[in-house]
Amino acid sequence: MRKVNVGSCLTRLHDLSAGSVVFDGRDITTLSRRQLRPVRRDIQMIFQDPYGSLNPRRRVGSIIGDPFAIHRSGARSTRKAQVQELMERVGLNPEHYNRFPAEFSGGQRQRIGVARALALNPRVLVCDEPVSALDVSIQAQIINLLVDLQAEFGLTLVFISHDLSVIRHVSDRVAVMYLGRIVETGRVQQLYELPRHPYTRALLSALPVADPDLADSQSGIVLTGDVPSPVFPPSGCRFHTRCPRAEQDCVQSEPVLAPVLDDLPDHETACHHPLAVGELLSDSQPSIADTQIQNRTDSGRKSR
Repeated sequence: MRKVNVGSCLTRLHDLSAGSVVFDGRDITTLSRRQLRPVRRDIQMIFQDPYGSLNPRRRVGSIIGDPFAIHRSGARSTRKAQVQELMERVGLNPEHYNRFPAEFSGGQRQRIGVARALALNPRVLVCDEPVSALDVSIQAQIINLLVDLQAEFGLTLVFISHDLSVIRHVSDRVAVMYLGRIVETGRVQQLYELPRHPYTRALLSALPVADPDLADSQSGIVLTGDVPSPVFPPSGCRFHTRCPRAEQDCVQSEPVLAPVLDDLPDHETACHHPLAVGELLSDSQPSIADTQIQNRTDSGRKSR
């Protein structure tokens, strides 16, 4: 089974089974490959794997220069200069134009991917876990590079990551997803300081704390149960099988993404029982799934 995620759907590398992708007020969901060609100039992607996303048999200059050739941008005589300028801009040595990807480190390979994505001056850059395959020290370099390029080119970054500390550093708005559904979205400060959804609260509790004394006083929230199949998700709220606050209405109906309690209009949460200010999400309270399992176990013991 091939991997299909939000990033590949946004860039139309894979067709959507439901929903739509609207860019600049235009629905691009059903456009043909020919119709998508001018759109692809504005929406580019940085892939997760800096090793698998580059053709090992081609030289770096050709890889970065592909967008110019495919979209017939600029004269062929100036293409090498354009590529070398891009290499220098992302922190690569322009003299390495004729080297192969295998001659570069993981961080350098990801910079090659960034240069290729920037070739056509896109408006949106989809970053699909761009630092997850890199060492921590290299991660910081790539993140800082993306932040600098965002300011220089006026880019809109769609940054997909499981690392919430990275998300906080690079983002203005955050959307938290669980099993293919957005469960909470809002501005960074709102969402990190006042998480409403139990899943968001559990994710934030797993963030490492730099202060050892403060870290000892905080305990992460441990969610019980297994993650359901994304192919056959549970009814109602998809998180109810692991949520300590789940009740029967969570099983029966899917919550709507909307402002809850006294939140601002741009802070939306899909939860029937959102967390109030100062309210704790207890990890000792059994979820509905755990209660049902325990009830079946107790019934089995009584029948013996």
